Amino acid sequence: MKSAMNTLPNALPEQAVNDVTAGLDWARDDHAVSVVNARGQEIDRCTVEHTAAGLRELIARLGRNGVGEVAIERPDGPVVDALLTAGVTVVVISPNRIKNLRGRYGSAGNKDDRFDAYVLADTLRTDRARLVPLTPDSPATVVLRRACRTRKDLVGHRVAVANQLRAHLRNAFPGVVGLFAEIDSPISLQFLTRFDTQDRADWLSPKRLGAWLASVGYSGKKDPAALHAHLVAAPRGATGHDATLNAQITHALVAMLTTMVEQIKTLSGQISDQLTAHADQHIFTSLPRSGRLRAARLLAEIGDCRARFPTPEALACLAGAAPSTRQSGKLRTVGFRWACDKQLRDAVTDFAGDTRRDNPWAADLYDRARARGHDHPHAVRILARAWLFVIWHCWQNSTAYNPDQHNALQRVLNPTEQKAG
Repeated sequence: MKSAMNTLPNALPEQAVNDVTAGLDWARDDHAVSVVNARGQEIDRCTVEHTAAGLRELIARLGRNGVGEVAIERPDGPVVDALLTAGVTVVVISPNRIKNLRGRYGSAGNKDDRFDAYVLADTLRTDRARLVPLTPDSPATVVLRRACRTRKDLVGHRVAVANQLRAHLRNAFPGVVGLFAEIDSPISLQFLTRFDTQDRADWLSPKRLGAWLASVGYSGKKDPAALHAHLVAAPRGATGHDATLNAQITHALVAMLTTMVEQIKTLSGQISDQLTAHADQHIFTSLPRSGRLRAARLLAEIGDCRARFPTPEALACLAGAAPSTRQSGKLRTVGFRWACDKQLRDAVTDFAGDTRRDNPWAADLYDRARARGHDHPHAVRILARAWLFVIWHCWQNSTAYNPDQHNALQRVLNPTEQKAG
């Protein structure tokens, strides 16, 4: 009987093209390449530079050896693009799997680029039933993914710099901490640009503060008198020469934050525009509490290649939303799935954790998980797994999420009707 993997539409053929396979160990400056025959014997080995000429040499060398399939550890980048453009089948084997496979060929387990290239090539020869070729997402999805991940990184940097500024101000100018809702909000940054020391803040009165707030278009609901009272009640900051020195640090951190906030805003607009132009945008924007940025991130991380996830279980496993089960004899353990796509898991759990505030089915599922004794992250992963099954069906059928057709949601909304039926 053929394995389940061989029944997949994108499964590898039983035999490699010309009975040869290749492995490529990716590095920053050069790449080790190994070619093996049907008996696992290495028939060619080389190292190519990470340059345009080096990639041309790689394609030519593979062609001379009749290679039609290459195993590699990462699914994107110039090398993968060059291979796909040349019509070579690319198979991704994760670094964790390669680390475990080294034991096949020796007990030392040493890391060597040339040896890893051979392990990749030989694994592609022997484990074909468990491997599938890489089917890349569309260029629109790839660009959207890069934009979403860049924005996420920028937000992380913004939070780090904001924390640094807050810690600095607690010593240099405590009155500004907590004056407005967020230390990196536009009004906070404008205030610190104008009143960067305790000496300058001492000039303010409730009336002067109110006039300044009006001049910068402050739209907050706090009364200027309350804001001034906060400044007065806080411990006094540095004054005189020390205040001038501390102000230089404040200006540097404020300038960094201002730039980051502006770039994040610009990038968010670009992501929204890219989402609007994407063919699958209607699927992800229809999900509850998805918004624009969250929908874009879900789309970008799941992708638009349907063959990548032939079943909802495959999507849930890669997203780390399905538990990892181990059994030996009578002992059976269910634990956290460490091996997964961390970016995908973060996007899915961020979405799922917020849906409980708007979707009764999601709230019920989360509450029942908590009642069973699961902590918040575990309950969110349980909810994420349930949502992935819903998303997968919408995604495969290219249809928007419709609450009226979500049977589990309707059972929660209309329990009496369900029992009567």
